[in-house]
Amino acid sequence: MKNNNTDELCVPGDIEEAAKRATFELLPKKSAQQYDIAYSNFLSWCRIKKVEGNFSEPVFLAYLEEKSKIWNSSTLWSKFSMIKASVLVKNGVDVSKYFKVIAFLKRKNEGYSPKKSKTLTFEQVQRFINEAPDEKYLMVKVATIFGIYGACRREELCNLLTEDIELAGTSLIVQIPNTKTKISRSFCIIGKYVDYFSKYAALRPSVINHRRFFLKYSNYKCTANPVGINTFGKMPSTIAEFLNLPDTKAYTGHCFRRSSASLLAESGANITEIKKHGGWKSTSVAEGYLDQSITHKKAIAERIIPTPSSTITGASSTSHQDMIANGQEINKSVNSNLLQSSLNSQGINISNCSNCTIHINVHKL
Repeated sequence: MKNNNTDELCVPGDIEEAAKRATFELLPKKSAQQYDIAYSNFLSWCRIKKVEGNFSEPVFLAYLEEKSKIWNSSTLWSKFSMIKASVLVKNGVDVSKYFKVIAFLKRKNEGYSPKKSKTLTFEQVQRFINEAPDEKYLMVKVATIFGIYGACRREELCNLLTEDIELAGTSLIVQIPNTKTKISRSFCIIGKYVDYFSKYAALRPSVINHRRFFLKYSNYKCTANPVGINTFGKMPSTIAEFLNLPDTKAYTGHCFRRSSASLLAESGANITEIKKHGGWKSTSVAEGYLDQSITHKKAIAERIIPTPSSTITGASSTSHQDMIANGQEINKSVNSNLLQSSLNSQGINISNCSNCTIHINVHKL
């Protein structure tokens, strides 16, 4: 009589190999090497401590406690996450329910403030684009425009292909298909900034054996060689040096993305708009930019204790996004007889401020 249970456990060798390959593919391909290094280092530590093959909670606690003396909080979380995923895939042990380990990591995270890239203000971006000579900085200007408009990471700029960019009339539509969060997104570039793109794109050599958009540039000439990811990472620092800003090294490769989100938050955007703009899955990231927004803080202050001038301020304010979209900075002037709103063309006038008289014209189309 056949043992059905035995038959069910007898899996052909080719099936086992296929299952093993599928299991290993559960780890992220992009950072597979980092996962392997973290896992190998953990196994080496286990051999030294004579606990090889032991994936119990006390072992993980001892490992992380020792490493906490040389790693900061974010590194502890990152390494644990990599080891946790690797142990699950390669050893079939789920350590995600080790609550003491999680509590230990949370305790180490208390009071920790990660270093973040400094951001560029709207005025600083405008000044660089307007004042930096194209002979030397044209490619950097175009990368800055793309990075600010699209909240781009350095790898997204590096991997941008010519077919990802479409010229639609006087605007550019840019697609970012491969992102860190695997959420494709798109954005537009408008106004005078399209001219910088056109000027740079016209310098591309006729024969190129790749499809990357950004090419190395010097003295109004592009070579066939693509721009590397490290070059994009150094661009914010290059801009800071040109503008004579302090602590230029603090403007890292994440600067364009952070600057874009900060400018959008200052324009009055809500959490949903910020998340969609950057392709973030986490609401907490968008909340962080909103919490840092001075515009958002002022709006809350006006709700708590409104000031007499709040109506005028609200009517005449213009966001950085509007300024960038129009390709120029809108200057607002005030005198004792007249306050003329910059939104005149939209039918909103604010005049005779001494008497706080407000005229609103509504035009039906």
